[in-house]
Amino acid sequence: MSRLRYNNNVAARSESSEVIKSIALRLFAERGVDGVTVREIAATAGQKNHGAVGYYFGTKEALVREIVADGARIIDERRNTLLDRIDADGGPRSVREIVDVIIFPSLEPFNDNGDDCYMRFTVMLNMTHRDLFVSAVDNLWNRGYQRCLSHLRRLMPPMSAAKKNQRLMFLGSYIAMMLAMRQTALSDTTRAHSTWPSEATLRHLAHTASAIIEAPEEDDGAMPTALGVTG
Repeated sequence: MSRLRYNNNVAARSESSEVIKSIALRLFAERGVDGVTVREIAATAGQKNHGAVGYYFGTKEALVREIVADGARIIDERRNTLLDRIDADGGPRSVREIVDVIIFPSLEPFNDNGDDCYMRFTVMLNMTHRDLFVSAVDNLWNRGYQRCLSHLRRLMPPMSAAKKNQRLMFLGSYIAMMLAMRQTALSDTTRAHSTWPSEATLRHLAHTASAIIEAPEEDDGAMPTALGVTG
């Protein structure tokens, strides 16, 4: 086989695998990993061979892992770039600076296809297959997020380490769910959206997320009922 033909075959395989990943990402975001078959992914991706997923990735789990790692790497690179700039400027000086670093690198599409459903995909995956998500990231592509958490621990009001960890858990869940809701809403192109396309909405999201970190510690006490009466 000539070098030119070999290179063309490699390029074609690479393009096909990227199309499969793009289609799988969208389907997984819409219906979850368990709601999509490899045959459906191959057919939707225009692959005549229904075994294309196995050919390119081996298993559906391996495909999921690669999609997770692809997005996590891009977000991590964006976050680290922003954090490096903040550090070089002597910061961070506020919780909001770091919350913005968590939120905004997740908003831009990750490839030329304009895929904008990664947060929807990862939120669903975390709810159904968290161990798979964690092992796919494998501490390789979350350095930027860990840097953010380190800054937030320093910037938040005095409280126990356990409560700081709770705040950070609340923050991560809140941001992920809100961004997933945004992506879900914007994916519906049949109607206009008054809320999520607005930059003001994203700023308000960052503001309310910052409040989770900045709120003073509440005194421990009896849990209030829905009527406001302690019991």
